[in-house]
Amino acid sequence: MRPHHKLIISLGILFFITVLSSLFVITQGEHALLLRFGVIAKGQDKQPKIFSPGLHIKLPLIETVQRFDTRLQTLTIQSSRIVTAEKKDVIVDYYVKWRIADLARYFTRTGGNQKQAMLLLEQQLNDNLRAEFGKRTITDVISDDRVNIMSTLNQQINLSAQKLGIDVVDVRIKRIDLPTEVSAAVFERMRAERERIAAEHRAQGKAQAEAVRASADANVTLTLATARVRAAQLRGEGDAQASTVYTQAYSKDPGFYSFYRSMDAYQHVFSTKNDIIVLQPQSEFLKYFNRTQP
Repeated sequence: MRPHHKLIISLGILFFITVLSSLFVITQGEHALLLRFGVIAKGQDKQPKIFSPGLHIKLPLIETVQRFDTRLQTLTIQSSRIVTAEKKDVIVDYYVKWRIADLARYFTRTGGNQKQAMLLLEQQLNDNLRAEFGKRTITDVISDDRVNIMSTLNQQINLSAQKLGIDVVDVRIKRIDLPTEVSAAVFERMRAERERIAAEHRAQGKAQAEAVRASADANVTLTLATARVRAAQLRGEGDAQASTVYTQAYSKDPGFYSFYRSMDAYQHVFSTKNDIIVLQPQSEFLKYFNRTQP
């Protein structure tokens, strides 16, 4: 092979290698940051040069490309020990959904290392979670207030994560457990609290029942007293009217009145066949049974 042929072949191979090292492809779900001698390169607009998915060109040997996965990421944190306002420990499992929002800032703060980014994000999450749990009791964090905790935590961690070039999409608490040494004491205190509330409700119900019973007794007593007074009045009025009728009847025919009253007395005295009365025949009570009297 002639020398000039070898030169042409060498130049061709060098050109091919140069072209291959100049071309690069960014796949779907990725973005890339252009580095020039290891420093973030900027375009004419003084903004960092960022490549979106597709085929791109760079200067070989001088420029390099730092690729980043910009898809939604999940950071799961398990068995994180958090202290509540009661100075009691709880074990919290939670996760956070995040993505890279600012490539230049993310690269500057984390060096483009995803593990380092997740470690920093976890530290910020734990700090904010401890701050929120430190304001609340165990009863609060396991109740509906947990929704407010996640909402507040999402806002706070998003502000902190922006310093890392990260956008926090969502924070969710999966599980809250009590340590073994705390569970028995907490459950006993909760049981005592429920028993205290139940006793208080029973006492209130008993007091209300006594009040209702006393009111009913007072109403019954008042009603009976009123009825007795009214009965006495009616009885007095009836007796007065009866006396008036008796007086009028006697004044009209004293003989007949005396006979009528005697018949009425006989009827009341001899109400059954077994009634016996012992009197002298000349008794005034039996005067109408004596045939010798007119």
